[in-house]
Amino acid sequence: MTAVLARSPWSFFSLAAPARFYRVTRSIEPVLWALVFALTVAGLWMGFVVAPTDATQGEAYRIIFIHVPAAWLSMVLYLAMAFWAVLGWAWKVRMASMLARAIAPTGAMFTVVALWTGACWGKPTWGAWWVWDARLTSELILLFLYLGYIGLVESIDDVRRGDHAGALLALLGAINVPVIYFSVRWWNTLHQGATVSMTAAPKMASTMLTAMLLMTLAFWAYAFAVVFARARAIAIEREAGHHWTTQPGVLRSKP
Repeated sequence: MTAVLARSPWSFFSLAAPARFYRVTRSIEPVLWALVFALTVAGLWMGFVVAPTDATQGEAYRIIFIHVPAAWLSMVLYLAMAFWAVLGWAWKVRMASMLARAIAPTGAMFTVVALWTGACWGKPTWGAWWVWDARLTSELILLFLYLGYIGLVESIDDVRRGDHAGALLALLGAINVPVIYFSVRWWNTLHQGATVSMTAAPKMASTMLTAMLLMTLAFWAYAFAVVFARARAIAIEREAGHHWTTQPGVLRSKP
């Protein structure tokens, strides 16, 4: 069974090899960027043109089409970063550690977007750009964890030691993700509860939900495209001198 999986171009075992990872992700990157463009245009059109005005928040609610997907991605990408970092640490999978490093800047960027759009939403809704609400504060801590991971791994000259130290920090920081998600249930916060839930019907109009899902898919496609490009650049840098990095078109098309 393992031999069959290893021969598959999409198996984890084959993509764990930097050379195969480079070839496969480079080939699908144009598709990802096409999805980013198409889904973003469709999502923004649905959210800012088709979706109706909210009865209580007016036009200000439309920031959720950026804010909510960014907040979701900020949490999911942190868990993905921690997973790949620990996998690279525990099982010595080189590509996993590279993926963890590649995810961190994108996750930090989505966290900044979530915080910034949350402030833009909070001003007309709560009358303040920032409050020390449990959800907002834990999201800010998430940004510090991303920045701490980036700073830690980049400050250690020994790449392997940096990966190990970063994995430990990422694993410990993962505790903050459920705190962010459940904060509105555990504490009496200003932040509204979940509008979309796996266990309950959506609390918004179908056009609003469609716009949010389209923007979420657009953000996912963007995350994959950028993380893959960054991971390829890291792989080329770390694997410099290996046979696959000297192949025609690899160094010339370094992301």
